[in-house]
Order: sequence, then structure tokens, then C-alpha cells
Amino acid sequence: MNASAVAPLVFSWDPPRKRRRALIVFLILSVALHALCFYIFQIVYPPTIALMPPPARVTLISPDDPESLALLRWVEAEDPALTTTTQRLPEAKSLVLPPIQHRPSYASHQPKLKTLPPLTPDLSIPSSAATGPVRLPRVKANANAPGLARKTTANFADLPATLGDPVFADFKFRLTRPDAPANARFRVAIDEHGAIRFCFLIESSGDPALDEQARNFLQLCRLKTKENSPVTNGSALFWTTATILWGNDFVPTSSPSPNPSP
Repeated sequence: MNASAVAPLVFSWDPPRKRRRALIVFLILSVALHALCFYIFQIVYPPTIALMPPPARVTLISPDDPESLALLRWVEAEDPALTTTTQRLPEAKSLVLPPIQHRPSYASHQPKLKTLPPLTPDLSIPSSAATGPVRLPRVKANANAPGLARKTTANFADLPATLGDPVFADFKFRLTRPDAPANARFRVAIDEHGAIRFCFLIESSGDPALDEQARNFLQLCRLKTKENSPVTNGSALFWTTATILWGNDFVPTSSPSPNPSP
């Protein structure tokens, strides 16, 4: 079989070439380059000079130096404590209170003391009977006693002189809550005949049903008019406020009786 007919190998199996000379040349060039750089940066360039900090200076403030006096005046003028306080003028007199000594009222006025009554001991012989229960006399309450009943009224603010005292109708108020109501305020408009045309709630009594009753109570109220009508600024209505002052003339609400069980 001929050797030229054999197929070539995939990998080359020839012995590697020796490159020792090239490595030695590269090492020599590297050493020469480092020596050149050291010469340039350490010998050719001047060395760096370190600058020392300036010496400390001390400035003395002397009363004879005009610059020191100007600095002291500036510090005094810019003092925040002086700008927030009231500075008195040099020619103003200082307000110095005289020394006042506290003198109590009892030092000049001696109260009169009452003398105690003489002590008279009871020398009587005590009773040997047993002490019975104390019975107090029964006092019948008078339902028609004066001063107990107080009717509900209304107080009108800033009424003109042409209007007289208000006349209230006989009205029965019914409470829907157990607590006491607060005074209610209304904004009312009074015409030239003393009748209340408009009534608006300002402050509630805490009970809406009672506020509506107070509104009806004010609308039924009439004010006595005199010769001139209370017309202000060409208006036929006089606006003011009315405060309801509650009395004790409330009618108790009848609670519905429970349904009988079968």
C-alpha cells in the first residue's frame, strides 16, 4: 500500500518548537522599560514639596484700638437678646417700685368674738323607761301652694319702644324624653301688628318634638303695638331673637299600656 494514499491526521503530532529565546527577550525588555519609567518619574520630575499650614494668629481686643471698639459696638448692636427687649432711653427715669410690705386686713380691724353661753349641766335624774321611736308630725303638702308652678315664657331681644309686652297663649307642652330640655332660641320676624310671621330655629332644646311645639307657641304669641309701628329701614318686619325659658307646666305623656298576654 502506498504511503501517499493514507489520509492526513486531524491533529498535528509534530514536536513543539522551542520559544525560550523569545521569553528571555521579553523579560529583558520589561526590565529596561521599568528602569526607564523609574528614571523619568523619580529623577527627571522635581520632587513634591509639602506646604506647612500657616501659623496661628491671636487677635487681642484693646480699648485703645479703634478697630476693636468698632467690633465691640457691632457685637452689641447685633445681640439678639437686646433686639427682643424694650430699650429705655438714657434720659428716661427708671421705674423702681417702692418697697411695699404686705399688711393683712386683720392687723387694722380686730373682729369681735362672741362669748360662749355658760355651761349649765343637767343634774336631773334620768328616766328608767325605755326610749321609744321618735314620731315626727306629718305635714300635708299643699298642691295649690303659690310659687310652685312656673309657666313657659319667651324672652325677646332688642325690642323697640313701639312694641309692648308679649301676650302668650295658653299652650300645653308635652315631653317625649325624660331628661330636662335646654333653652331653645329662634329667629323671628314681627310685623306691624305684633304678630310673628316667620320663626326659624337657631339652637335646639335637644328634643325635635319639643322644638316644634315651641315654634307653634311663638307663632301664637302676640306683642302689643303702640301708635307707631316697628318699621326699620323701610321694612314692614322687625327681626329679632326669642329664647324659650322652660317652666314646669309640662303635660306628662301617657305611656301605652302593655298588651295583655293570652
